[in-house]
Amino acid sequence: MNKTEKRPINKITIENARLIFRDFTGERNRFNSDRTFGVVLDPDQADLLEDEGWNVKRLPPREEGDEPLCFLSVKVVFGKVPPKIVLINGKRRKQTLDPSTIGILDWVQIEKADLIIRPYNYDFAGHTGTKAYLSSMYVTKSTDTLEDKYADIPDEDEDMPWNEND
Repeated sequence: MNKTEKRPINKITIENARLIFRDFTGERNRFNSDRTFGVVLDPDQADLLEDEGWNVKRLPPREEGDEPLCFLSVKVVFGKVPPKIVLINGKRRKQTLDPSTIGILDWVQIEKADLIIRPYNYDFAGHTGTKAYLSSMYVTKSTDTLEDKYADIPDEDEDMPWNEND
């Protein structure tokens, strides 16, 4: 079987992922409004996924002796079955992100990201290939000492333990 004929069918799970080229708002490119990001792969992982038919991209090394940067470009689409995206902020708070809040991931400092990617195999106008789509992702935001110190104070929109009329 020729490499271009291979089509991945299984989802892939990547833990402790490094995300690059983050554009969760879909505004970075004036020609394209897709929400996308790249997930860095080690060379062995990249070879394995490429052999399965995933569209792995490789950037040349920055310095002599470095490895090329391998990554998978992933689309984030809130369609009929939207991805589950959860932001973990500190020790006790988590927030499910939607199209109106996902943009926070463009600038937040990520401590850890675990994700599941699903393949979409297309055949359109004589062109075939595979696109990677986000299925679910849990992102842990790096916090600073003040965020940790004040983590127990409720947000403004949370119910307060006292009555406003008292």
